[in-house]
Amino acid sequence: MRLVHHEPDAIDLRTTPVHLGLGSRANPVEGFAWDPEVLHAYTAAVAADGAEGRLVTIIDGEGPGDHGERHPAGDELVVCLSGSVTVTRDVDGVPQRVVLGPGQATVNPAGTWHAVDMAGPASILTITAGLGTEHRPRTEALPTEHAGASGPRTP
Repeated sequence: MRLVHHEPDAIDLRTTPVHLGLGSRANPVEGFAWDPEVLHAYTAAVAADGAEGRLVTIIDGEGPGDHGERHPAGDELVVCLSGSVTVTRDVDGVPQRVVLGPGQATVNPAGTWHAVDMAGPASILTITAGLGTEHRPRTEALPTEHAGASGPRTP
């Protein structure tokens, strides 16, 4: 995993996320993966950006997400690019669901537990404050309309 400076070619956000950092920097993250070792290396490489750093990525998936997460360092923007997705937030122990279609977005407030479920094949773009992100297994009931294969993984 390495941060690239001044990439001259097109970037596929599905395989190469972009880190937005201090000083209005935008650095592609070559060799990124949803693997604990790579995530640790990414966190170390962007530590100087602190809570202001953001990871921009596109995630394709289908079906319910298998985990919840929260981002204590800042808000997360979730944009539906295709298909239909349901973002479920835990608001004081009560599930709050927001259904998104193509071109629609929602903001997960900093520190709020949330999960994403995709109705059929779908794609989302996320802009995430990844510093200190926590994950946990899903505990609430999944929306019945989103049965299917493994869902997306977000930072």
